[in-house]
Amino acid sequence: MIEQRPAPRESRNSLGDISVLYVSALMRAAQAEGANSSELASRFQLDHQTLTSPEARISIPRFMRLGHAAINQTGNRALGLRMGALSRPVDAGIAGLAGETADTAGAAITTLIRYALLTSRNSRGVPIVRPESRQALFYSIRPYNDFNYFVVDSVLAAWTQFLRTITGRYNVLERVTIEYRSTGQDELFERWFRCPVQFGAEKNSLTVRQDIWESGNQQAQPAMHEKLSELCEQELQQIRRGCTTGDRVRNLLTPLFRGETPSLETIAMKMGVAPWTLQRQLAAEGTKFRELMDETRKQLARDYIRETDTSLAEIAWLLGFANPAAFHKAYRRWFSLSPGEHRKQIRLL
Repeated sequence: MIEQRPAPRESRNSLGDISVLYVSALMRAAQAEGANSSELASRFQLDHQTLTSPEARISIPRFMRLGHAAINQTGNRALGLRMGALSRPVDAGIAGLAGETADTAGAAITTLIRYALLTSRNSRGVPIVRPESRQALFYSIRPYNDFNYFVVDSVLAAWTQFLRTITGRYNVLERVTIEYRSTGQDELFERWFRCPVQFGAEKNSLTVRQDIWESGNQQAQPAMHEKLSELCEQELQQIRRGCTTGDRVRNLLTPLFRGETPSLETIAMKMGVAPWTLQRQLAAEGTKFRELMDETRKQLARDYIRETDTSLAEIAWLLGFANPAAFHKAYRRWFSLSPGEHRKQIRLL
């Protein structure tokens, strides 16, 4: 019997993590644009073993800092588009291969996004597909700044490139909407996506042309699609089985915090159970809803302060506090010092 050793992985970050498969795609794009990929890898402590392990992940904040550093080296603010253009189905792991073998383009992009959790986990949410409107949606990662514009760009561009690869056609989209406001590159984005692009929109999304959605996939292979989808489903169920009720509540809380405090009733409704049932399940795990919410906020606050340059006012909003003062008070209760003082201490290390 072959012993399976655990793959290298960072300690779990409450903000989320991402497969090094995407890191490799980012490094390819950076190198193609003239960056020193070896220097970037060294600066962000990405050794050969990490970059070549299919199971390795890095934290979302570290990935964003890497992208920002690559943009500074290349001078290309639209590096996310370049990353998308150079992406391949295999860069999404087994989910990409399963999607690549589906019968139609619509089924392919649906498969790819359905199993996104196999290669990335973000506290902000999960991408979804709406087949009835032929839309692929990426969740909000507000507030936007120089560290995360490229994340939205790269995801939407990679989905677009995936459709182009499997259909052999270039004009695959009807419309693109991007949540962050225009950064002055509207014309470049419309040339790249080959369709109208709306900035400052309510969501990050692609709308696929109907003829493309229904078109046959040039890479279709029914037997392989069935086998690969089965493997994806097994891995997805394994991830879900490892989640406690508390984990599920945490995953739902984070994207709902934004400017408000989610109620027990809201979370119970999203989980499809009665509020009293959720209370009982949490009690069986030795916790309560209020305790779980406070602990989730504490973990997120620590990671926002430690891992990002997000302003204190924005962090307060992201954690659902009524105002920055309420956030400062809670932070002192958690860590016995203010968030500003904590950030200064971390940067001196």
